[in-house]
Amino acid sequence: MKKLWDISPPVHAASPVFPGDTAYNQQWVASISPGCPVNVSAITLSPHVGAHADAPLHYEPEGAAIGAVDLQAFIGPCRVIHAIDCGPLVQPEHLAHAMKHLPARVLVRVYKHMPQDRFDNTLPAFAPEAVERLADLGVVLIGIDSASIDPAESKSLESHQVIRRRGLRVLENLLLDDVPEGDYELIALPLKLTTADASPVRAILRSLT
Repeated sequence: MKKLWDISPPVHAASPVFPGDTAYNQQWVASISPGCPVNVSAITLSPHVGAHADAPLHYEPEGAAIGAVDLQAFIGPCRVIHAIDCGPLVQPEHLAHAMKHLPARVLVRVYKHMPQDRFDNTLPAFAPEAVERLADLGVVLIGIDSASIDPAESKSLESHQVIRRRGLRVLENLLLDDVPEGDYELIALPLKLTTADASPVRAILRSLT
């Protein structure tokens, strides 16, 4: 039986969010009782809470909403590359040891232990040069275990602009703490939210054998 790695962090009221973003909140609108056979909840959250896929609409005014994005990039062969303690930016040299014969999807682990109880204002991000290099090698999706592929304080979002220009897809806030470097099958499908700038995903990796 193929092994599964769940690479989605838990989502709950204490899940860290980008400063100013909408945290997870849940309320019960119906509870099991003599007159009601079910529990029903209502939730509010930013689509960027937990593991999520950004839509072009997130970084491009006329970009596609996540519900219109083709799903092909979010499922298929994938390589996990470790760049732990790389500093503020993942540079091409941090990935060079694992760049031969790349599959179309690359996830980069930057944390020894992903922070799940606080937002990391100094989060490691991608250098735009690293994104360009991966795109040159045929990569169609990049992912990271930090909250963004750009530094938290960035206003120019240079790496997001590279994926916009090169047509890449992106996953952020992955949980890669227990995932060895190597090749896997990725399954991380976004919801068909027709007007949203992102979507939560239940991201998993499956062993190839």
